Amino acid sequence: MSKNTLYVAITNHGFGHAVRVATVINHLQEICPEISIIMTTTAPRWLLESYITGDFMHRPRAFDVGVIQADSLNMDLDLTLQRLEQIFADSESMIEEEARFIQENQVGLILADIPPLATKIAKKAGVPCWMISNFGWDLIYRAFGDKFTNIADQITECFSQCDRLYRLPLHEPMSAFTNIIDVGLTGGKIRHSSEVLRNHFHIHDDLDKTVLLTFGGLGLETIPYDNLQDFPDWQFITFDKFAPVLPNLINAVNQSDRGENYQFQGKYLRPVDFMPLCGQVVSKPGYSTFAEALRLDTPIISLQREGFAETPFLLEAIQDYSEHLIINNQDFFQGSWDFLHQPLKSPRTNIKLDKFGTEAIAQAIRDFFLN
Repeated sequence: MSKNTLYVAITNHGFGHAVRVATVINHLQEICPEISIIMTTTAPRWLLESYITGDFMHRPRAFDVGVIQADSLNMDLDLTLQRLEQIFADSESMIEEEARFIQENQVGLILADIPPLATKIAKKAGVPCWMISNFGWDLIYRAFGDKFTNIADQITECFSQCDRLYRLPLHEPMSAFTNIIDVGLTGGKIRHSSEVLRNHFHIHDDLDKTVLLTFGGLGLETIPYDNLQDFPDWQFITFDKFAPVLPNLINAVNQSDRGENYQFQGKYLRPVDFMPLCGQVVSKPGYSTFAEALRLDTPIISLQREGFAETPFLLEAIQDYSEHLIINNQDFFQGSWDFLHQPLKSPRTNIKLDKFGTEAIAQAIRDFFLN
């Protein structure tokens, strides 16, 4: 590897962080293919390849835990704290090992979303560290109470050492960072034409009655699919490999070429590819899903996510910028899904978000290496 090597560190939490960084890396490879990429993450390689079409090294390492969850809504705070304390207790040897790897591979820049220890690794290795996010883990942990305060303080100190933060929309203040550059939305490019997907999956052209159900990499444990029988003239699209077979439920996993790897015609299928075919996306609060829907002007119906401090910022944002509904979790899990018959609410503002954050961050990285 040469000095034109970018080391990417991704937080060990769900799929959303990996997705938004991967969109940046894919665009970077399009405009500057000579930069070598090291993707340091426990996210599965197939997920990275569903957004990155070029070559990269996959280095499975975890520098944080995010929040340990059984699914996209239910958190295990005691186990989260236990794992966090163990990581910080072992951090010195971890930093030493990773800094050595970075130096040996002539890395020129670290890009992180958003494991706090990446800044410590960068300082040890003697290379700059840029970060991408719309929130910091210190915000999340402080909301969990006093027993997380020590960890949150250590994370704030890590973030203060970041050389540059690319702050995404739908964000909290992120006041721990000293050099903040605001950018637009990130998201993947559509890789399958709507016509091809419509024909293959037999999707009708009534947008108002076509719904994408997507709940991130952790999914939901108990989606009440029985409710779909009350909407016989609607179509629902899912990536849930455990979903039942129903006449109005299109399973992108089971109908793809390669099962759970979600491939179709040699390319990975992703929720974003189906968004142009849908009149609404039903989701839990999450930056990556919201950002991709906002980039495509696809309305959002969102559940709530109690106890996660990022949630209010996300829900405020979709109320400002998107056609939307925010529903009670009880209405989703125990109701009859009458919310699908409710009119969508218009955005509260006429402000349009910048949709080119992916491109802006990639261009900045290219400029760093080539100038």
